[in-house]
Amino acid sequence: MTSKKELSERDICTKYIQPALEKAGWNPFTQIREEVSFTDGRIYVKGNLSIRGKRKRADYILYYKPNIPIAIIEAKDNRHSVKAGIQQGLNYAEILDIPSVYSSNGDGFYEHDRTCSNDKIEKELALDEFPTPDSLWQRYKKYKGIETREQERITAQDYFFDGSGRAPRYYQQIAINRTVEAIAKGQNRILLTMATGTGKTYTAFQIIHRLWKSNTKKRILFLADRNVLIDQARRGDFRHFKDKMTVIKKRKIDKSYEIYLALYQGLINYNEDKDAYREFSPGFFDLIIIDECHRGSAAIVLPDGSLTGDGVKERIRKKLLEDCNLHTIIRLPNSVFQPYASVATNLLFFTKGEKIKTVWYYEHKLPEGYKAYSKTKPIRLAEFDGLKKWWAKRKKNEQAWKVDIGTIKKSGYNLDIKNPHQPEPEKQYSSGELLEMLHQSFGKSDKLLSQLRKELADG
Repeated sequence: MTSKKELSERDICTKYIQPALEKAGWNPFTQIREEVSFTDGRIYVKGNLSIRGKRKRADYILYYKPNIPIAIIEAKDNRHSVKAGIQQGLNYAEILDIPSVYSSNGDGFYEHDRTCSNDKIEKELALDEFPTPDSLWQRYKKYKGIETREQERITAQDYFFDGSGRAPRYYQQIAINRTVEAIAKGQNRILLTMATGTGKTYTAFQIIHRLWKSNTKKRILFLADRNVLIDQARRGDFRHFKDKMTVIKKRKIDKSYEIYLALYQGLINYNEDKDAYREFSPGFFDLIIIDECHRGSAAIVLPDGSLTGDGVKERIRKKLLEDCNLHTIIRLPNSVFQPYASVATNLLFFTKGEKIKTVWYYEHKLPEGYKAYSKTKPIRLAEFDGLKKWWAKRKKNEQAWKVDIGTIKKSGYNLDIKNPHQPEPEKQYSSGELLEMLHQSFGKSDKLLSQLRKELADG
């Protein structure tokens, strides 16, 4: 008869660990997964060569529900001690965001409780003392801060399965679970940072589907900045929403749907009379997911001198007007950067995508009683409150005006357009500035005279 010491690690799993789990009430089909490889291994590059490192593989992962892992077990053969696999299990548990860790050699289990719910973080258990699914679920809830029955209901909502066998990768699973848990606990703003090619759309779909199915969020907007992202979502994972989903096109709104896909440009035109998003009340959507939220919008600071002139300056302005959507220019006083610089500056806001026909200008005025900003009297955030109110609902006034892009192009892409509602201020020049202006004027005259002499000589 083969002794226990001679059994392989796989034999220990089959003969001792698996029966102990099933005896404790774990379902072998829905709650127990064996030999789970969750990474393909780190890629090492040297010159033109690359190799993969060793895969990370857990002997057992236990789930309360599919894709909600609550415990991990590392198995060793009986020649090792019962706690020989605990450190490896802890490493995996940290990666997979799992609170309960076990090691076993077939004699029993060694437990590490990452929630520190008892005085003893670690303890040894007999084979027939392994915790039930419900007891480890209670520990998981404490680990995640899930306190109410409503939070538990949302957190335990099933993933979407289409029968193809597709399942989220481990990092997608973590992102989906953490997001749903955070929303269940009342968090309103969440940022997921995921690299290109890591499955952002699939992750977003599972988040939306779980929250939608649990009736936590009933009307949902998925925003993107490119048509390809909308088409990819509509034809891919989001197709499972079927007739509950619509794509907002040409600013046409139908409020009878539950899932909406849209481009930024499809909702906003920087025109208070035509912006499609205004047809939705502020509380219409329960959830808004912005795909690639770092893309699409930008702003730059340019001095007055860059708003006109030729050469590189003109090419920059042409780029902003023809390749981008330059929609707003905020004109700031010339003392904003005092004492470091005294030039007048401008904030130029632009996006990618659909072109518009006008550029809005807004003149930021000095506060009453100020002659200029200074180091002791700098510009303050509160001064932009009026701009914020105007931005949401734009209208012409003494500080705001708009200019047709055709007019700007005809003027050589000149963006230095003054406030038509204000008289041109009389500028005072120092003697040094006047001399410099005369020097430049004489220089231009000398150049023209030289050119004229050359033409007369050639003729």
